[in-house]
Amino acid sequence: MGKTVLEFEKPIHDLEQKIIEMEIMSSDSNMDMEKEIKKLRRKLEEQSKKINKGLTRWQRVELARHADRPHALDLIELMCDSWVELHGDRNFGDDKAIVSGIAKIDEQRMVIVGQQKGRTTKDNLYRNFGMPYPEGYRKALRHMKLAEKYNLPVVTLVDTIGAYPGLEAEERGQAEAIARNLFEMSHLKVPIIVIVIGEGASGGALGIGVGDRLIMLENTWYSVISPEGCASILYRDATQKKKAAEAMRVTAADLREMGLADRIISEPLGGAHRDYKGTAQILKNVILEEIAEILPLSVEDMLEKRISKIESMGAWDG
Repeated sequence: MGKTVLEFEKPIHDLEQKIIEMEIMSSDSNMDMEKEIKKLRRKLEEQSKKINKGLTRWQRVELARHADRPHALDLIELMCDSWVELHGDRNFGDDKAIVSGIAKIDEQRMVIVGQQKGRTTKDNLYRNFGMPYPEGYRKALRHMKLAEKYNLPVVTLVDTIGAYPGLEAEERGQAEAIARNLFEMSHLKVPIIVIVIGEGASGGALGIGVGDRLIMLENTWYSVISPEGCASILYRDATQKKKAAEAMRVTAADLREMGLADRIISEPLGGAHRDYKGTAQILKNVILEEIAEILPLSVEDMLEKRISKIESMGAWDG
């Protein structure tokens, strides 16, 4: 487990600490504690399953934001046999909140685009807290068009609290950049797999979120606004975030039930932050499965299914 422990994770953390202490005692002495350790491990597994089963929507939001949760580059490094990062939008600059490049998983080549957060304060400033500028979305689109040129599938990894809302971003055309991506991705002539690996908020997520398949890791959320933002508007009180999360139905299970998410990926027991390698392996298998399912389709059939999927979202009245 990482350094950060959420309130509901404390029972798991305490059991893990006991196991570590007993293993140290066992190695430093002649005492045989194997039976006790096995008993604690079984209890740990049972406790982890119990907690995971009873998580509230807000607790899943907390897991999506967990300080130790794997970010896009963590997963890319563990999933890919090769990865060549590409930079810049050939117009303004290279947005560090978007990482993009050509990757190879097993024998399948692809273009991966991800939103990248930082961990330390310095890294977060460098990555702008995972909030892309317009040049980030233009960089992403440039590399998607490159994928189209060379007939490579596109995989996007969504993890952002939103597009950067600052004055300079608006001056450089934030809304236009996102709108352009929505249009171009809906017509891109190669498979697009969209995977939410953490937070998916507002147009910032949608800017790389249009595709043939929307897949979500188990402990992620996706919505037009954060629970805090919703609470501030609806209840005039950001502390009502838990109530807002329940009302908004932001989790992967909610989106699957509403027909918006196509698939939920189960995370290692306790959450993705507890097992980077396990999460990456699961994700790798899913990516290969999904690409293999779409590749046999003709371009016309693929685009027809994609547009139909987009048109079926939401409810129409009148």
